[in-house]
Amino acid sequence: MDVTPSPPPASIRQVAFAGFVGSMVEWYDFYIYGTASALVLGKIFFPEFSSTAGTLAAFATFGAGFFARPLGAVVIGHFGDRIGRKSMLALTLVLMGVSTALIGLLPPFSSIGIWASVLLVLLRLVQGFAVGGEWGGAAVMVVEYAPERRRGFYSALPSSGNATGLVLANGIFALVSLLPRDQFLSWGWRLPFLASLVLVAVGLYVRIRLVETPEFRRMQKAATRDHIPFLEILRHHKRPALLAMGMAAGLFSLAYVAITFVVSYAGADGKLSSTQVLFGVTVAAACATVLWPLIGRWSDRIGRRPLFLAGAALAVVYAFPFFWLVDSGNVALTWIAIVVAYAGVVGLYAGPMAAYFAELFSTDVRYTGASIGYQGSALVAGGLTPFIATALAAATGGSSWLISVYIMAVAVITFGCAWVCKETSHAPLQDSRLDAARATGTEGQEAVQA
Repeated sequence: MDVTPSPPPASIRQVAFAGFVGSMVEWYDFYIYGTASALVLGKIFFPEFSSTAGTLAAFATFGAGFFARPLGAVVIGHFGDRIGRKSMLALTLVLMGVSTALIGLLPPFSSIGIWASVLLVLLRLVQGFAVGGEWGGAAVMVVEYAPERRRGFYSALPSSGNATGLVLANGIFALVSLLPRDQFLSWGWRLPFLASLVLVAVGLYVRIRLVETPEFRRMQKAATRDHIPFLEILRHHKRPALLAMGMAAGLFSLAYVAITFVVSYAGADGKLSSTQVLFGVTVAAACATVLWPLIGRWSDRIGRRPLFLAGAALAVVYAFPFFWLVDSGNVALTWIAIVVAYAGVVGLYAGPMAAYFAELFSTDVRYTGASIGYQGSALVAGGLTPFIATALAAATGGSSWLISVYIMAVAVITFGCAWVCKETSHAPLQDSRLDAARATGTEGQEAVQA
């Protein structure tokens, strides 16, 4: 049996660093849209709406990007499983960088009317398509290089790149929001989008220097038939894909309340400024950058599943206290609320998630499977959450209790999915479909189908 040796530690560190930098750039691009939705896009591209309706419309375009994410997961994942992880990760960076910069160049509604809104949505869809293939590819690339007992730690680095992208996005928006209001609305908000081109160039330079993973190269040599990864998922990997979607839902619902919706919510009564809230989100993301890899390392020791169960349980407990702290109108308490929610509770999901999802699928469909599990959940529990939360707050006269109930309900779903999913942390990566079936408890079905 041909066993490919583990790459030397320097190679693993290089791949993990590339995953971190690339994810940081991709998610910076994706997050600045969310922050801009809360602060300015409603005024620029939907000026004929009321303040609340304009914010809802901006959050709806924010959600539009999430509708393209599953498509990106399927298409980019397909080629990532067929021709290689490296080339697809470079493609996602280029698509994201170009679409983000073009958003920064869009003329406002006052210049070209409805076409401004249409072009905004189209570019947001391209952003979503690109990021749909990013997370799964970065996770798989690192997991397939990492030593078995360190997969959780190394694969958490791209996730912490996600948080670092949020630090950059909110940090830059916090700076440009200090401009006089007329300058911010006319040109200041565009600067974070245009800065994407510089960051993409850096990320692309780091990624194109990588080589394909040993797992993928071994699969290419052993392959005896062509396959369509998405169809393979539907036929033989439905259970792990659905469980992954359910487990990711808890992360998305709480994260997008804590880092996107809270920006507009906390400042609605005038007690806090958007700059103050953005700074709290930035602090939370900075804490997550450090904490999430440590949680990933923890999952190498005690397993992925216990951390998911703990995260879901804590989300249920914390759903109401989060808003009690934010509703206090106290800056320090609001920052504490955001840091605990994002760096802590969300971190219990984010730390082990990349390794867990990659371990659920065999090499020939791993990119597609991990991407579908993550991005399929992002569509419902991620992109729609700021819109749902805004609508729930409006329906209750500005109260937050229904939003807390929503967070709790999604966390219960995540808990149930993690409860029935088997532990994978101390098992070798699955080379074949039957091996992956054994890892998720469907080996009997697979034996019959095979």
